Amino acid sequence: MGYKGGIFMSRQQVYPYMPNSAPANRQQMMDVLNVSEIKELYQDIIPEDLQLHEQLHLPKPIQDEYTLSKHIEKLLGQNVSCERNISFLGAGCYRHLVPAVCDEIAGRAEFLTAYCGDTYSDHGKMQAIFEYQSMMGELLNLDVVSYTTYDAGQAVCSALRMALRLGAEQGRTELLLPSTMNPEILSQAREYCKCSGTIRLVGHEPETGRLNQQELKAMLSEKTAAVFIENPSYLGFFEEEAEKIGELAHASGAIFIVCPEVASLGILKSPADYGADIVCGDIQPLGIGMHYGGGCAGFIAVRDKPEYIRAIPTYLYGIAKTEHENEFGWGRALNERCSHGSRERANEYFGTESGLWAIVAGVYLGLMGPKGMEELGEQIMRKTDYAIRILSQIPGLRVNPLGGHPFQEFIVNYDFAGKTVKEMNDFLLEYGIFGGKDLSSDFPWLGQSALFCISELTSMEEIQYLYELLKKASGEGAR
Repeated sequence: MGYKGGIFMSRQQVYPYMPNSAPANRQQMMDVLNVSEIKELYQDIIPEDLQLHEQLHLPKPIQDEYTLSKHIEKLLGQNVSCERNISFLGAGCYRHLVPAVCDEIAGRAEFLTAYCGDTYSDHGKMQAIFEYQSMMGELLNLDVVSYTTYDAGQAVCSALRMALRLGAEQGRTELLLPSTMNPEILSQAREYCKCSGTIRLVGHEPETGRLNQQELKAMLSEKTAAVFIENPSYLGFFEEEAEKIGELAHASGAIFIVCPEVASLGILKSPADYGADIVCGDIQPLGIGMHYGGGCAGFIAVRDKPEYIRAIPTYLYGIAKTEHENEFGWGRALNERCSHGSRERANEYFGTESGLWAIVAGVYLGLMGPKGMEELGEQIMRKTDYAIRILSQIPGLRVNPLGGHPFQEFIVNYDFAGKTVKEMNDFLLEYGIFGGKDLSSDFPWLGQSALFCISELTSMEEIQYLYELLKKASGEGAR
């Protein structure tokens, strides 16, 4: 589609699955644009030295839809999925139950779009998102919940940027983060906040992994904008003195930000109950599939304080009475806050791509109810405890070396067995098991350790099967 010898195919071919590939259609568009060759569209955009002036060595194109479909199915068939294997892998993307109604609602035409419609034409979608915000507010025990962010990483980064904006007049530019936090989110935060603040890592207690409070006290100052923790942490343990950490942050005038695991909030205190000013995190566990790690969305929640609400960078949906009695409508509140309203003057950007997942999470929360969320948390906690107890019986393994009662994820160390995580995971995969996330590069102080994940879908039989294989691998050596 283009000039001979250029970066496009010289042979004109019409493909039924490729819009506007017919030569007449293409010529009509070129006439409107007043160009005679396709390359004219790129000569002012792509520098000459970056243009490829030779044919790409590509396989022959598939010209019919059926053959293309079979080809794609063959490629997808190479995927090693959790449907055909047992997964103990989490570390940010989790295999939870996705009720059939969640997928049904997600596929409905009125919701299945990355775009959020106009105030006057999209009341159904706005009501659905408002209901999601309301149920999340109940789960978090907070007053205001944002429209979804792209993922938990952006939610955390936006919360940190909020703290920097709120503390800007006082010259607060430092953010204190735990050294044991999710390394991917930490990487995002370093990039996201580098122009407006400085990230400093607070050390941990070597025996428990928990935040070193003495070090935190020494690092807190009039420059501190926020103290951030994960609870439970990326490594599975709880910050049991989270309330004290919040008190230390507040005593220095800093904002206390907490990232919880939403699946745990049916049985555990909300961060708001132990002093969090901003709560942020991931909603993927709420009825959203793993989608190769791409089906994600995050949330930000605050108390009913005007300065905090105005600092939220995403949409907020509100409910209001109309001129008709007993009739309500929905719309965006304080629209000038966000990049959609402020454009180039905005402090931050956001997109509507993840809005569909807000609706799905709302469906999930409505289906589960408070009792269902409580049962979810209890089941995960009980199975996690069982897995730790049974795996601890294997000679050579150090299971849950940081102690406590982890929620959903825990560490298994292979040092005393003389094995690497890769060896053990390769061995497990031969038997249809995805082993834990390798922590050896991100947390070298943990040695050859893996982060194992348990969900409500993990059966006792699967845990027993894992026990038998780890016992065999640690005793006989991974092949």
